[in-house]
Amino acid sequence: MLDVLVVNWRDIRNPEAGGAEVHLHEIFKRIAGMGHHVTLLTSAFDGSPAEETIDGIRVVRRGGKFTFNFHVPAALSGLMRERDYDVVVDDINKIPFYTPVYVRKPVLALAHHLFAETIFLETFFPLAAYVYVCEWLIPVFYRNTRFVVVSQSTRDEFVRRGLPEENIGIIHNAVDHGVYRPDFGAKSGTPLIGYVGRVKKYKCIEHLLAACKIVFEKLPAARLVVAGSGDHLDSLRRTAASMGIGDRTDFIGHVGEAEKVKMLQEVHVVANPSSKEGWGVTVIESNACGTPVVASDVPGLRDAVVEGETGFLVPHGDIGALAARMLTLLEDADLRRRMSERAVEWSRKFDWGESAGAMVQEMEALLGRDDGGAT
Repeated sequence: MLDVLVVNWRDIRNPEAGGAEVHLHEIFKRIAGMGHHVTLLTSAFDGSPAEETIDGIRVVRRGGKFTFNFHVPAALSGLMRERDYDVVVDDINKIPFYTPVYVRKPVLALAHHLFAETIFLETFFPLAAYVYVCEWLIPVFYRNTRFVVVSQSTRDEFVRRGLPEENIGIIHNAVDHGVYRPDFGAKSGTPLIGYVGRVKKYKCIEHLLAACKIVFEKLPAARLVVAGSGDHLDSLRRTAASMGIGDRTDFIGHVGEAEKVKMLQEVHVVANPSSKEGWGVTVIESNACGTPVVASDVPGLRDAVVEGETGFLVPHGDIGALAARMLTLLEDADLRRRMSERAVEWSRKFDWGESAGAMVQEMEALLGRDDGGAT
């Protein structure tokens, strides 16, 4: 059995948890369920206990939203004095922790994507520049570290940054097929477009609002529902109102898993206009519910969408193309049915249990216990 210490900025109960946290939780709760010991070191948030157990994972919270990385070295040292962990899993999601510098145990790095220049779309310049420089230092401090990434696009990105390709394995994001499943009888009688995910600037949801304005002019009964929370939500509400589509756009905020599944089963198309993703968990979740996706043709999303089969890819920022593809799916029921069926088939290639098994293989290979690993 393995003793695993994972470090990530957020845990699954953090109000700002996103796809990276879903990925981490779904994989490592299954690893804990296999009998391995898993501890997650993460940041605290308002009202959070300093420690709790979630789905078999011991969650230890230190520091806060903006200070967590400064707490990590001391917190890791304290936890490793308490228990003889076999491996430290460094989930690089925002500012790196540079664990290979001060951790004497084997380190396995996880990565979803790098912000790179897109960080300047998300936050004010000094903080954006800080994140940008920190990411550029990754090849210096992690060059000899084994990596697991979630897509070929992310692997290519790290190789371009100077990391050895042979050090980077791929374990895809997946879906819980017992929860996310199609119900074609649940489709709305009203043409319905959906967005699911965190509401952040780099997600470029303004592009979706502008595209929906075009769609609404041609399909007066159509509506948009935006599920998710984030610091850009109030701005988006104002934007929708200024465009004259506020009364046809439902911002429903954070939703629980059951409500999210219901929404994904009801909508006719899901749109993801993001400027960059590591993979796109919600793409596969939508597909598993029988819903095709129209997404930006950017790293991560182009890995998750099979062009012309499970949805469409459009040039990032091309409002007209986004509107046209959504209209095509809303107006052509036969095409939508074929894509829905293919989307369900595609989603079945991605299973959290298999991803968890591959992650265990990666850790065992790192420790010299097994010759396996993801490729």
